[in-house]
Amino acid sequence: MHQATLTDEALAIDGGEPVRDTLLPYGRQSIDEDDIQSVVNVLRSDWLTTGPKVGEFEEAFAAYVGAKYAISFTSGTAALHGAAFAAGLGPGDEALTSPMTFAATANCVLYQGATPVFADISADTLNLDPQKATALITQRTRAILPVDYAGHPAQIDAFLEIADRHELIVIEDACHALGAQYRQRRTGSFAHMTVFSFHPVKHLTTGEGGMVTTNRPDLAETLRRFRNHGISSDARQRQSQGQWHYEMVLLGFNYRLTDLACALGLSQLKKLEANLSRRHEIAARYASEFRDLSPITLPVTREDVTHAWHLYPIQLNLEKLSATRAEVFRALRAENIGVNVHYIPVHLHPYYRDRFGHRAGEFPMAENAYDRLISLPMFHGMSDRDVEDVVKAVRKVLAHFSNELPCPIR
Repeated sequence: MHQATLTDEALAIDGGEPVRDTLLPYGRQSIDEDDIQSVVNVLRSDWLTTGPKVGEFEEAFAAYVGAKYAISFTSGTAALHGAAFAAGLGPGDEALTSPMTFAATANCVLYQGATPVFADISADTLNLDPQKATALITQRTRAILPVDYAGHPAQIDAFLEIADRHELIVIEDACHALGAQYRQRRTGSFAHMTVFSFHPVKHLTTGEGGMVTTNRPDLAETLRRFRNHGISSDARQRQSQGQWHYEMVLLGFNYRLTDLACALGLSQLKKLEANLSRRHEIAARYASEFRDLSPITLPVTREDVTHAWHLYPIQLNLEKLSATRAEVFRALRAENIGVNVHYIPVHLHPYYRDRFGHRAGEFPMAENAYDRLISLPMFHGMSDRDVEDVVKAVRKVLAHFSNELPCPIR
């Protein structure tokens, strides 16, 4: 048991009153009646999949991000797999990426029989460091997969310059970064291919779903075929042409996003700017409330970037606390604040340790960040009261564990 002091309120984990009665998750979807009706309309139509809503969603999405083509997939992971295939990755090849990401970023390289090679991250943004990635390029390197961690765009121009110099493909993992901007252009318009996710905790949801954007027609065509069993036409095209003949021209998968999901995506896309604006308001409130708290380091936004704020990751300055990250995490959870941790560095997962011989200490920036990271709730459906509860709980817990002056609870 922890011992509460006269300067702080008893923690819920020690039997005190929690800040909230119910759990506030770190992220969740927001669905309204327009979203529901859009799906109902498709249920009453002739096409539940491979129908007109797929193309409508893809065209609207491409227009939003400023890309020529958008190709939908059943998930962000499937979209990453499609991009890895379209990039031509295969056995004997290598692809550079960040260890500070969800495992799917590296797994898509393995799906193609290639080898993911990790490079360390920048201390401020926690994104892949271009210089560290460049140092690991070999004759086997075929692609670079920078990750827009938490919604902060990677240095995509630097990676494109590296790719041009070494004849590589850049696949930007922007699953956190829909609506973000880099140098006044939206993420999704720069890289050879950019991958997005529509999981319920993201800015826009289709239930599960993903998208690849590109400006290259050859990559777009390969992606379309790959997500449709490798077949060169789809069912709607054949019906409209009154013919049955089709040809499988490559080994693909069934990664088609349904019309039901695309109808939901179209409805959600209309609300994206409002959703982004709300996330910016929440991030600004957190920054204002927490800037005086020395036990934590707040996330950074570089000058040439508009952050998308999928996550709000704080880092604990453990030398100023009498607790471990795990203890702070459990204390916040007991206050019914559904904090999370993003991410266990990929190279430390048992599969990557066992298969590739990775070990702790290889990527000190990523590992140091992981030891200190906690993601606070961040989603556009949060109310002002929800935000106030997060602020109160963070201050309450830090006041209890701080080695310095108490953090006032407002």
